Amino acid sequence: MTGRGKIRVLLADDQAMVRTGFEMILAAEDDIEVVGQAADGLEAVELAERHRPDVVLMDIRMPRLDGLEALRRLTRPGLVDPPKVVVATTFDDDEYVHRALHDGACGFLLKDSGPTLLVEAIRAAASGEALVSPSITLRLFRGLPAPAAPGAREPGSSGLSARETDVVRLVANGLTNAEIAAELSISVGTVKTHLGNVQTKLPARNRVEIAAWAWRSGIVER
Repeated sequence: MTGRGKIRVLLADDQAMVRTGFEMILAAEDDIEVVGQAADGLEAVELAERHRPDVVLMDIRMPRLDGLEALRRLTRPGLVDPPKVVVATTFDDDEYVHRALHDGACGFLLKDSGPTLLVEAIRAAASGEALVSPSITLRLFRGLPAPAAPGAREPGSSGLSARETDVVRLVANGLTNAEIAAELSISVGTVKTHLGNVQTKLPARNRVEIAAWAWRSGIVER
C-alpha cells in the first residue's frame, strides 16, 4: 500500500454494471479508493501505468486483450513496484485458476463470492497475501495426492499448536478469517496472528500454500 493510507484499486471489466457494483462495494470501505475503471485488458494496462494502483481487480474474458494476458503484462519481470492483481470472473475453470496464479495473480474470486470476500481479497493482495475463493480452494486441493501413509506428516512435526492446527483445517476447507473467528469463538485479529505463526512454521507464503500443505499432510478429511 502507498503512504497515502488507502489501497488504490483499478477495476477492469467489460461490463459497466459490474464495474459500478464493485466500485460501490469498495467505496464503502474507509481504507480503499477506486482510482480508475477499464473496459478491456489493454485499457487496464494503460491505466495501471498511468495511475499506479496498488491492486488491479480484473476480469478474464475481455475484448482487445484478455485478463490473463493483461496480468502477464502487469506482472512481467523487470517492472518497478508492479500492482497486485486479483482476478474476478464468472468462469471457475481450473485451468484459468492455475494460469492466473502461475502468472502472478494475488487472488482469484468468482464474481458471486460476495462483498466481504471481495474486500478481504483486495486487502490481502495489498499486504502481499493471496486469497482464492473458497469454492475454488476446495476443488483445487481435494485433487491433490493423499499422503503416502496415514499420519505420514503429523501436525506436530511442523510445530503447530492445537489451535493453529484448527485454524489450518478451516483455511483448507475454504473459510474466511471472519468465518474462522466465528467457528472458533476468537477474534479476527487472533486468527490473523495464528495464520502469521503458521506461515512462519511451515513455511508458507500465504493461505493458499497453507491450504495445500493441509491437504497434502492428511490433516484434512477428504
